[in-house]
Amino acid sequence: MLAATTASVRRAGARMLKRYSTESRTSSLAEVIAAVRANDAAVADVLRAELAEIRPEARWLDDEHGSGALEPGEWWLVDPVGGNMNAVHGMTDWNIGVSLVRDGRPVLAVVYFPLADEMFTATEGGGAFLNGVRLKVSGKTSLDGALAGTGQAQPGQGSEIADRMGASYSAMVKEALYVRISVPVTHQLAQVAAGRMDLHWQYDNVRAHAAGVLLVQEAGGVVTDLDGKPWELTSREYLAAAPGVHGAALEVLA
Repeated sequence: MLAATTASVRRAGARMLKRYSTESRTSSLAEVIAAVRANDAAVADVLRAELAEIRPEARWLDDEHGSGALEPGEWWLVDPVGGNMNAVHGMTDWNIGVSLVRDGRPVLAVVYFPLADEMFTATEGGGAFLNGVRLKVSGKTSLDGALAGTGQAQPGQGSEIADRMGASYSAMVKEALYVRISVPVTHQLAQVAAGRMDLHWQYDNVRAHAAGVLLVQEAGGVVTDLDGKPWELTSREYLAAAPGVHGAALEVLA
């Protein structure tokens, strides 16, 4: 199933590569929205039919901003173009993300960076891999050398989350070596899994992040809510980090 899903995501990535250009520019919000929707539709058109063939009993959900519980059973959670806003504006940080969630628990994840040809995969209990090479999170044990990040999951989140993001950035930048605020979130989670970044926190846990969460967990990282309880699909917020910096990061965010 993982091999078939990976092949499908790679085909979807190839379709998106044909649409993508570093020269892409938009002149209005209406054009941005239209371009985002067109990209999502082009990728979903590939994935919907192929994933249904791979796992016919699994239902489909491509609401990348959706959150909360799912009905029991299997679900394909698809973010057709993570970082679509970046792609529409000719920037390079975007990906194709797919996870299979069973009874609220991610069991398979595929996140593909087409421009770099980097294929991140994970299965529950089977480890996380980048182009077939096993991943392991960072071994850092202190925030003073840590690369940290957070991200905006969607526009118009409201003043409460905006204020919390600003306050948490201010707190973390005083402790960590470097802190970035960027999208897509799955890009950062994949970098944590690869040991390139050391931690990522998020104040809105949307279901599309499940793929990145599984990558971090299977690479040996720790993912909890901000009270330190194990991450769940229904958690409101979370921290994904290398074990050596997770506790210190939780204290900063508290």
